[in-house]
Amino acid sequence: MRKSIMLMVALFATLVTFAQDKMYKHTGEKLDCKIIKVAEFVITFTYPNETAEQTIGKYAVAKIEYGSGRKEDITEKITIADKDDWEKVVVLEDVAAAVGLKKQGEIRGKTAGMLSYRTAGNADKKSMERLKKEAAELGAPFVLLTSEKDSKWSTQSIKKGFAYSYK
Repeated sequence: MRKSIMLMVALFATLVTFAQDKMYKHTGEKLDCKIIKVAEFVITFTYPNETAEQTIGKYAVAKIEYGSGRKEDITEKITIADKDDWEKVVVLEDVAAAVGLKKQGEIRGKTAGMLSYRTAGNADKKSMERLKKEAAELGAPFVLLTSEKDSKWSTQSIKKGFAYSYK
């Protein structure tokens, strides 16, 4: 009886040490991995039987199930149906946040040139709105800004970036 209890304890200890984490991406893909760190913009992990650390942006990940049984929701999926969903488009704060997302293409939002009835602040908002609308047309819920140009002598504002989606 004592041997069978010791065998069960040893078997259970072995199972616990080999328990893996599971990462669920918004694309529907499930990764068996070992989560090392969840940072502000990225998640660092390793694949089974590997030591090389991998990173993925948090926006690409829906949830993590740890080997201990704990579950952690990371981000909600953003669905862009058409141009009218432009307000849902998220501007990424860091290039690392785009890791794991698919680049859809370069986009641009700009306001009129020298003569305009807009204030500088309003021109900035309008160029951001146009940038987000262009991303929404591509079905992309994310934009990574690459340049912002505001003219000192006019109310023109130009924003350029890349649109990203889950697939």
